[in-house]
Amino acid sequence: MSLVLVVDDRESMRDSVASTLVRAGLEVQTVDGGQAAIDSIARKRPDCIVTDMKMPGMTGLELLAEVRKIDEDLPVIVMTAFGTVDTAVRALKTGAFDYLSKPFEGDELVISVKRAMEHGRLKRENALLRLGGSIGNQTGPGGSGHSGRSGAVGRTGLSRLVGSSVAMRRVREQVLAVAESAGTVLICGESGVGKEVIAHAIHELSPRSAGSFVGLNCAALSESLLESELFGHEKGAFTGADRLRKGRFELAEQGTLLLDEISEIPVRLQAKLLRVLQERVFERVGSSIAIGCDVRVIATSNQDLARSIARGQFRQDLFFRLNVLPIHLPPLRERTEDIPELAEYFLQQSAARDGHPSPAFSGEAIDLLRSYNWPGNVRELSNICERAAVLCREAVIPAEIVGPWLAQSAPVMTDGAVARTGSFADAESVSPALSVSIGGPAAGPIQNTHTVEIKPVNFGMPSSGGVGLNGDHGGATAGGMLSSVPIVDRLLEDIERDTIVSTLNRFNGHRQKTAQVLGIGVRTLGLKLKKWKELKLVDAGL
Repeated sequence: MSLVLVVDDRESMRDSVASTLVRAGLEVQTVDGGQAAIDSIARKRPDCIVTDMKMPGMTGLELLAEVRKIDEDLPVIVMTAFGTVDTAVRALKTGAFDYLSKPFEGDELVISVKRAMEHGRLKRENALLRLGGSIGNQTGPGGSGHSGRSGAVGRTGLSRLVGSSVAMRRVREQVLAVAESAGTVLICGESGVGKEVIAHAIHELSPRSAGSFVGLNCAALSESLLESELFGHEKGAFTGADRLRKGRFELAEQGTLLLDEISEIPVRLQAKLLRVLQERVFERVGSSIAIGCDVRVIATSNQDLARSIARGQFRQDLFFRLNVLPIHLPPLRERTEDIPELAEYFLQQSAARDGHPSPAFSGEAIDLLRSYNWPGNVRELSNICERAAVLCREAVIPAEIVGPWLAQSAPVMTDGAVARTGSFADAESVSPALSVSIGGPAAGPIQNTHTVEIKPVNFGMPSSGGVGLNGDHGGATAGGMLSSVPIVDRLLEDIERDTIVSTLNRFNGHRQKTAQVLGIGVRTLGLKLKKWKELKLVDAGL
């Protein structure tokens, strides 16, 4: 229900205005002065303010000026018994939405308030659409999920979740359980498993479904930009801040805020985020005014946050505040029985978008899809299905077409580098026995010249005598094609650094391709390289 804040020093006038608005179906809160109104706004943002012009302590115009410092889009209606053209002009120039001269009819008040709230709603929707968010149950254009988009067209709630495996049934039960709560949700899982799809489903099933759904990729922005995007900034707060800008917490008021890749938030900002989650207030960059917020936070992570805490990269107290309602999404390789349903859905979605009849995979093609390890999880399956729907004009897609695509998608391991399937992946499940085509130097383009078999590699610690758990002396190899990398007496950090450097060299220093192959964020890669350069552990030219 929409909330209207009525400000007047006269109790009889407050009660009269309030009763008129309540009869119109609006929720009303009343205060007796300007300062009380400011305090009320800080606790809970109303949809409209109706204030008297002449009040002791703080006049209606002074209150209007203070409100504009907090929210430049919050509609304010000024009423007065001493109406003149001059005062009306001053009120409108200060930023009032409307001006009512006493006495006025109840219908006149109700119409003005509803127009003001509609105007405010349209401004919020416009700001959200520019960010790629969504309003109510309408899905916006941004994000990534099962389909590589923020959500499935025509699908809401649990219908977004495709698959009938035991693991997905368990996830559905968890989504239904947490949706009714106002608690913070932490969704963990490898990249590409569909964490954002789960976040959308929770929002659409929650009591906040009529509110906004706003998302932010925490790994895509620098620390200064991330702070501004989260909390907003005042005009002149920094170079280039030529106007007041609302942050995602304000735009998601009475809705849901998705913080994607929460592990990538710098430690300094983690402390500020912790305060917001605990006290439900924040300050914009460049301001000391505390602004209250009513937002449900859903965070996602493809990292093992317990390990990040141990390394000092993530605050333990913030983890406890986020991990109120945890949901873990299993990787696709652990629920291969869902692949036929997912493949059918993605084919239908791609065909509907392009206006073509929907094809289907043959039984052999489905068996091939189920035998693949899917390091890119559901996102990779979506890409394969879209490619098949576009390039194959036959009614049935044979295995002969799909097989080479899976070979090209398989992670290639060279120079001792191990392709990652995600931070939650088990080292022994990096790659099953799989034939992939490789060839040429590691730094050059991959050409289909010959085929080798890549077998699972056990990365356990070596036993006494320098013999690994696989029974081999020295480094792990795959099909005889990997360089022999001695693991004995080497720190995990050294192995990670060598892996990243060799992969960078393979792609001629291209960071985005390197990060994509290794399954880490570009920003994470940059921070690691910066640290190693400062310690002179890697070449300064990387």
